[in-house]
Amino acid sequence: MKTLTAATLIRPQVTPTAAAAAAVQNPLSNRHVAFTTPPFYGERLASLLHHRGAVPVPIPTVIVEPIPRTIAALRPFICSEELGRFSSLLFTSRTGISAIALALDDAPPPLSDSGEPFIIAALGRDAEHLHELGLIHKLCRSRHRIQVIDPKVASPSGLVEALGEGFGRRALCPVPDVVGLEEPPVVPDFLKALEASGWVPTRVPAYETRWAGPKCAEELVGEAELETLDAIVFTSTTEVEGLMKSLEAMGWGWSAVIEKRPRMLVATHGPVTANGAQRFGVAVDVVSSSFSSFNGVLDALAVRWADSCEQQ
Repeated sequence: MKTLTAATLIRPQVTPTAAAAAAVQNPLSNRHVAFTTPPFYGERLASLLHHRGAVPVPIPTVIVEPIPRTIAALRPFICSEELGRFSSLLFTSRTGISAIALALDDAPPPLSDSGEPFIIAALGRDAEHLHELGLIHKLCRSRHRIQVIDPKVASPSGLVEALGEGFGRRALCPVPDVVGLEEPPVVPDFLKALEASGWVPTRVPAYETRWAGPKCAEELVGEAELETLDAIVFTSTTEVEGLMKSLEAMGWGWSAVIEKRPRMLVATHGPVTANGAQRFGVAVDVVSSSFSSFNGVLDALAVRWADSCEQQ
């Protein structure tokens, strides 16, 4: 199948039936869309699907959350003496922001009110989470000392580009500890890119990413209402691996799933996830070219379905 992105142009409209016209007007209406996103992020995706008239089908294949072990690993880095040795705090995920907030707990702000500007960077909509949790105030009483960077391209590489030259400055990077799954190259590549730009990154396991278990894909191979499944959305490579492990545990292969659900499109939240899915033998039909929020992948699906309706 041809891979499309949200930037793909829709063909000129032909005269459709009333049903086809309605489908073009709202291509996601009544579409059953499965997603393997962890619950922490999946609630946001489910809400967007509801808002756009689709039927969300959550099938989380990985769990992403801070746990006592990772919070304990964080705390030595965010005490007043240690955090002051860093010039920046770089978040590659929303969960990392939550983990830092939990680790700070009721402790006083670790950064002094004066000194060189301290950089906090987050990707896309994750930057909103900084304010939702009041993290900036928890880190420093003086808002003027904090410089928040939200890169135009919501990706780790976009973050590195937005930071610019490091000149030997230290960067604290709260990243996942991947347990029982293959670590995607995203974080290692991010750390290498920081080093290449003159930064001195320190990786700290702020939260855990782990498989959701052998039965997490049970709904995908069931009978019931999922016979009408129109699409499945992957938002990270680990989700794909988690799904494959579950299918294998239940005696299924991906080809058997596709045979069972030939109308189901496979969509990914960005090209990095698309490449990861293909490494696990999953052909991708739709790739979001805008990945600052989940709306990007829903837009890409809408383009694909609107295009199909216009051809009918």
